Amino acid sequence: MKVRLLYFARLREVFATSQETPELPPNIQTVASLLNWLRQRGGVWAEELAAGRAYRVAINQDLATQEAVLHENDEVAVFPLVTGG
Repeated sequence: MKVRLLYFARLREVFATSQETPELPPNIQTVASLLNWLRQRGGVWAEELAAGRAYRVAINQDLATQEAVLHENDEVAVFPLVTGG
């Protein structure tokens, strides 16, 4: 399954990318499993997406819970609680 990942504000800066479209492994079905998969990249990914860090996830521009199910071609945005502007 492919999804479009968007990163905003501080996360865009530390990840050095604003978006990517990865092919997810078959076991990635929820927001929680996606975040765990991203954390496995290590470094700033593990640090910024660690439990207790302040960020939100939206699927197709609707705020999502950790249990939200992902679908082919979903747009998944990850952003800090305060983005400024």
